[in-house]
Amino acid sequence: MNRAIFLDRDGILNDLVFYPSHGEWESPRAVSDLRMLPGIAAPLISLQNAGWLLFIVTNQPSFAKGKTSLRDLEEVESAVIGSLAREGVRITASYECFHHPEAALSEWRVQCECRKPGTLFLRRAAAEHDIALSQSWMAGDQDSDLACGRAAGCRVALIEYPHSGNKRGVIEPDLRCRNLDELARALC
Repeated sequence: MNRAIFLDRDGILNDLVFYPSHGEWESPRAVSDLRMLPGIAAPLISLQNAGWLLFIVTNQPSFAKGKTSLRDLEEVESAVIGSLAREGVRITASYECFHHPEAALSEWRVQCECRKPGTLFLRRAAAEHDIALSQSWMAGDQDSDLACGRAAGCRVALIEYPHSGNKRGVIEPDLRCRNLDELARALC
């Protein structure tokens, strides 16, 4: 069986964006807003060279909330994966949840199993890629990431991204890191 690192995207691979219109730090809504974190490829390459499969698991509710188009969000995800690929990082699969329980668009206003802390995407990755979840990690910057990983049977690493501090603090991680460099050093 394989072992995996499930990565939240925003605050882990790329910066969050401050949108004055809503007064909060959020996921990039367009490729023009996307800023990859400096030096992010090096720790990911170390992890993949050590035998870890890399996945992205991300909640992207901006479309459901009426803040941007679904196409723009898909282009952002494609740009993230493309940027990493150009630096030699192989993302085995990327999973995005576009739902939100308080969505402005009624067809996207659902309680789903794909939105973290739901575990659908981790369970799907395990089935499709022969992954031992008990030997895998979920790395994220919010309690919802940690709850997802824990519920799926993974160990969990908190990446202490500064702009998401208000969305964590309830769940104690197995490993606490300032960034992915520290995670890679701990797991490689």
